[in-house]
Amino acid sequence: MEVTSADIEVEGRARGTTARPLSIWVVSDGRTGIQNQALGLAEAVARLTPAEIEIKQVRWRPAFNRLPSALKSPAMLAPGSFDLRTVAKWPDLWIATGRASLPLSARVRDWSGGRTFVVQTQDPRWCNDRYDLIVAPAHDDLSGSNVLSITGSPHRITPQRLAEAAPAFAARIAPLPHPRVAVMVGGASAAFDLPPDHAADLAERIAKAVSAANGSLLLTYSRRTPEAAKAVMSDRLSALPGWIWDGKGDNPLFAMLDAADHILVTEDSANMAAEAASTGKPVHVLRMIAKKAPGKFARLHADLQARGAARPFDGALTPWTYAPLNETERAARAVLAALKPR
Repeated sequence: MEVTSADIEVEGRARGTTARPLSIWVVSDGRTGIQNQALGLAEAVARLTPAEIEIKQVRWRPAFNRLPSALKSPAMLAPGSFDLRTVAKWPDLWIATGRASLPLSARVRDWSGGRTFVVQTQDPRWCNDRYDLIVAPAHDDLSGSNVLSITGSPHRITPQRLAEAAPAFAARIAPLPHPRVAVMVGGASAAFDLPPDHAADLAERIAKAVSAANGSLLLTYSRRTPEAAKAVMSDRLSALPGWIWDGKGDNPLFAMLDAADHILVTEDSANMAAEAASTGKPVHVLRMIAKKAPGKFARLHADLQARGAARPFDGALTPWTYAPLNETERAARAVLAALKPR
């Protein structure tokens, strides 16, 4: 469904927002990978219509954190979480993600007297009928009248954001030879592992490909990358022209993606794959050690491959082109369309 400027103007008159921006709360436990899904969607909405975004973090006291969502109440929130009991004015739009947000998201429509439109990203797996809209990854196979399926998850990457990040790291990246190869390494999860021997094999294959192309390397690790795997990969790849970020200082990921000619991502992260595919640059998927059947990850990678965005890494840096994925904006347009009078 496409939203036009006229649609947004109608919505503004219906909600009384022509004189003020749309108010949006972004709600999560504050972890970067989780928060960025909701924040990315909120920013996409704000690119389509004037909006003010506030970030709200939800953390539960340790004694209550593992309780089922149905049993949690605002009184159980940890210090530092925003206090719902003092809310004077509810937002127009509540965009939340992650398990920590569910006990609140499921009740916001009641607490706000129906004023607030509630969007939950990912599959809530609890009380799915209590959210106005669920923006879920297509690979989760979730269905319902209030479900919008997108490839991957919402994120913050746009061409403009990448370009804006580049100057701060230009002194480090600009002298590097092309092709520049950005490598995004994940790590241990419920579905995948990255033991040292496999990390060494990946590093060897990456090194050979970059060397054969007379290119350079731009490498980042995630918080989940095992230290042993990190050490093995850094040792093998440090001789290449390039930059292996040590995790200190400002994160150069956006600048690396902007500078890259190719992007290599490990298969354990749906977020990394979707973000990489939004650049329009070749995305090469690095296989890991599977702990169980790949399931949803296999569905995601098949989807990305069908769209021309991603291919399994075959040891060669073969270029190709495709239309960059813009699923976050598609979700934002769906949110605005659903906000229209019903």
